[in-house]
Amino acid sequence: MIEISNAAAPLLVQALRDAVRYNEELLKSETLRNRSEYEEHLVEISQFYAEVKAQYKKQESEIGIPLDEII
Repeated sequence: MIEISNAAAPLLVQALRDAVRYNEELLKSETLRNRSEYEEHLVEISQFYAEVKAQYKKQESEIGIPLDEII
């Protein structure tokens, strides 16, 4: 488990959300090379995003911004 400051937590969640969305759109590209590598990367980043959201939810009251408002 990593420790993230309450100030940085919302930014991390949003950055990971954006990374997942970007990679999902990238996989729609017809000119993408090494598709399997990008698919693997998307799985890994999605798992990390889920873990960060779960940890965020546990500390939501300390952070002061509900998770639903930033995703």
